[in-house]
Amino acid sequence: MNAAVEIVFILVLLLSFAPWLICAKDRRLEVKMTLVQNASAHGAFCLDGSLPAYHLHRGFGAGARNWLLQFEGGGWCNDIPSCLERAQTRRGSTRYMTKYEIFSGILSNNASLNPDFYNWNRVKIRYCDGASFAGNAKFDNGTSSLYFRGQKIWEAIILDLLPKGLANARKALLSGCSAGGLATFLHCDEFTKYLPNNASVKCLSDAGFFLDERDISLNHTMRSLYKEIVELQGVEQNLDKNCTKSLYIPELCFFPQYALRYITTPFFILNSAYDFHHILVPPSADPRGHWNRCKLNPAACNAHQIDVLQGFRSDMLSALRFFFASSRRGGMFINSCFAHCQSESQDTWFAVDSPRVHNKTIAEAVGDWYFRGRVTKEIDCPYPCNNSCHNLTP
Repeated sequence: MNAAVEIVFILVLLLSFAPWLICAKDRRLEVKMTLVQNASAHGAFCLDGSLPAYHLHRGFGAGARNWLLQFEGGGWCNDIPSCLERAQTRRGSTRYMTKYEIFSGILSNNASLNPDFYNWNRVKIRYCDGASFAGNAKFDNGTSSLYFRGQKIWEAIILDLLPKGLANARKALLSGCSAGGLATFLHCDEFTKYLPNNASVKCLSDAGFFLDERDISLNHTMRSLYKEIVELQGVEQNLDKNCTKSLYIPELCFFPQYALRYITTPFFILNSAYDFHHILVPPSADPRGHWNRCKLNPAACNAHQIDVLQGFRSDMLSALRFFFASSRRGGMFINSCFAHCQSESQDTWFAVDSPRVHNKTIAEAVGDWYFRGRVTKEIDCPYPCNNSCHNLTP
């Protein structure tokens, strides 16, 4: 009899909460785009000459004077044809962008889904320059024009946000995903200089630790790509001066592993140890598509491919060894999930079945590092040991 009553009680609870669960899933936060109207005065334009933009959702309560800025990602363009093509898409023009963006994960305003940052001012910075917000040049052949003004876009957006409350920030976090995660490495210390001296300012890169690694055909595809981006878009002038002076190839400072040691602001690196697609197996290195199935599903990788991927993981951890050992204020969450950009997705950021390392979710690890002063340098065991991974391939 007691068991039957208990079952009925559970069923009543489930039926009571079912509508709420459905509504919570449907109740998405959509935030309107803001164009930077005075951007032209700063020479800040998207590739096609359109105005740059961001989405701002205001903070409240105890978080009203705290700010989280998130760089949007979306690859790069490294030559005139690819940039001209990009300029006709949402990756190079605000004219083609959605006017509302869904804020989830680290951008959510729901305390149960984003316990540490839900009530902050949260900003998504739209990406339309193709060089991780770092270029400053222009192309004009009399027929076509391209504005490589990523650095100016970044500056114009900051200047637009300062009078809206950013200038009085108590706490701030600069973050970004993919190419936006790379932008976080490039602009972290610069961001600090805009804010009050007594503000707590930190930075987080999600899936932005692009490795200087040879691909499977033994070519330096990423190094060549970054060299072309830096030269085309006038990026070198905006790279860390201490870094460029120390390396015989200045454009290497576009790689996070070389720029990182010169960043003085507390930094957190969120990355999969197997985020290999662009680096290890670009299309040029696998013309016959031998890696196609493996790239789509890690369970489809053969023994040789798994060995290659384990070597890639080892090289990534080697590149992070100095940071792991010497950074007292830095944090890490390097998991073995086949995933790209884990902070913007609710499933991977903070949910019942989110990926965990040492029984800690990404949101908990970032919160421990930012707020609670705990040493948070979580490194996962090698694939396929982590059963909590969603393996959302890029």
